[in-house]
Amino acid sequence: MIPLFFIFTIITLLFVFRFLSKTSLLRILSDSFRSLVDCLHVYRSFKVSHRNENFQENILYRKVSIYLNSLQSLEDAQITNLFIGCSKPKEILISLDDQHAINDTFLGSRVSWKKDYNSQKNVFVLTLKKKDKRRILRPYLQHILSVSDQIEETQKEIRLYMNLETHESHHDGWWRAVPFSHPATMETVVLEAEVKKNVKCDLETFLKSKQYYHRLGRVWKRSYLLYGESGTGKSSFIAAMARFLCYDVYDIDLCRVSDEADLKTLLMQTTCRSLIVVEGLDRVFSEKSRSVGTGMGMSGLLDFMDGIVSCCGEERVMVFTVIDKCLIDDQMVMRPGRIDVHVHFPLCDFSTFKVLVNNYLGVKEHKLFVQIEEGFQNGPGLSPAHIGELMISNRASPTRALKSVITALEKIKIGSDQPEFESLLGRESTHTFREFRKLYGLLKIGSRRKEESFDYSRVENEFHDQSVKRTRSTRIE
Repeated sequence: MIPLFFIFTIITLLFVFRFLSKTSLLRILSDSFRSLVDCLHVYRSFKVSHRNENFQENILYRKVSIYLNSLQSLEDAQITNLFIGCSKPKEILISLDDQHAINDTFLGSRVSWKKDYNSQKNVFVLTLKKKDKRRILRPYLQHILSVSDQIEETQKEIRLYMNLETHESHHDGWWRAVPFSHPATMETVVLEAEVKKNVKCDLETFLKSKQYYHRLGRVWKRSYLLYGESGTGKSSFIAAMARFLCYDVYDIDLCRVSDEADLKTLLMQTTCRSLIVVEGLDRVFSEKSRSVGTGMGMSGLLDFMDGIVSCCGEERVMVFTVIDKCLIDDQMVMRPGRIDVHVHFPLCDFSTFKVLVNNYLGVKEHKLFVQIEEGFQNGPGLSPAHIGELMISNRASPTRALKSVITALEKIKIGSDQPEFESLLGRESTHTFREFRKLYGLLKIGSRRKEESFDYSRVENEFHDQSVKRTRSTRIE
């Protein structure tokens, strides 16, 4: 009977233990026991700061953040943050909350992470047992780098960084980032096929040229100038370059930069493998505007393009856009080293128009093409953005869309002839215009004469006074 009673007791205890394992009581006891054990060990802590002492981003911080957000144990933390992904609206994202820990296990040892956010800096704190430091610290960090690289390779999320005003910047940097979801690709951008092919080949060569640049003693970077009228696709091409390279985009608004020191700080806070964009460079270097912002002149912008500060990072691509390249001093800006590749974005000709119509409407041939071709040959062209908007607005009727293009071409042709007429009028009709004003004044006087009685004596007195004044002025001279 005793063995049976013993077995029954064991089974009962197992059921009780299984029941307690589903309650919070056992968890409380387990946490208390773990805290007691922790008191018997010596721990070491390591901080991973978001930025270093030079305000540059710490790549390890980003890797740790990606790794921790991928852990299953994140769901067991006391408090976590929930978000909806921007690129995937149906995906729920979980991230670690400030001042709360998350546990991880590596090579049989338990470690913990805590995100510490205060008024001075943003850091992750790694805590592990002192006896495990030599055995797991470096292998564990290598494990984090490997896993985060795999996650980044799978997700390939590009981010767009925008610079803040000087007074808005704080310890977390002068940039604000949002997911970059621009859909443009090298295939969808409307540009001459040969030009796109050359740019793609140049970018691919650049990606493989790290050792070549180092052997030459040059910084591993490349600069492009995109020039053309507004609406010709320069911004879309920048987005296509970013997607082709899988680089983050840093869009610098020079109106938010107060001086040269701020511009250098912004450049130092960019990361490697990034696309640095400055749009409207012709406005910056215009002869009428020799400075931008307060206290920042042209020399600061030239140093930004190829000075010592521009060498603080590698594998960067700088992109500048202008509308009119002739407004820029070639000797200062256009020399190799500051601008390596020039890409022209012209207005649409008829061949480009046919590509756009095929993309937007799926139309390859139409009876109105002959009239449209004559419109492109006899006058200035339209921008791809203008044609695209006409196609989208009239996509239900291809014929109406093509007629709207014909109307737009006719309006632009009339507008291009108007300035010539106005300039001619301004040069040859100055005296005629003055005479017209005198005639208009005489007509008004005549109309008043009909309504009022004319006082001849008053006119004679006024004429006499004017004659006396002229005589006096002649004597004085």
